[in-house]
Amino acid sequence: MSAGRDAALLGALETGRLDPAGFSHLDHVRAAHALLSGTEFFEAAHRYAAALRRLTEKAGVPEKYNATITFAFLSRMAEAMAARPAGEDADAFLKARPEFRAARLDGRWSPERLANPAARSIPLLPDRGPVSA
Repeated sequence: MSAGRDAALLGALETGRLDPAGFSHLDHVRAAHALLSGTEFFEAAHRYAAALRRLTEKAGVPEKYNATITFAFLSRMAEAMAARPAGEDADAFLKARPEFRAARLDGRWSPERLANPAARSIPLLPDRGPVSA
């Protein structure tokens, strides 16, 4: 998928035109990559979270949105992207960082922590292992 198609995917996500039924984990990664590539992190996090909330509402499952997972995923991805060549597209990023193909965190959040109702509205810090600065 080209950077142009990823940008179109992000545009459809942000404008609410995207069909939730066809939005895969890799689509999440591609949209996040497109947004993080050209946007300051906190603005990107705000826009991505708002778009995902709209998408889960459109799908009739607003309870599936989780701020903790969204913020942790975007933070990890932004850090990984910062260590990669500037201007790298999502295909090259995913080839170099295949761990982002899987929809999971690094195990520092317990299932109970992620299921906490507060995790849906605010990013909760991990409850397992050290928190790196």
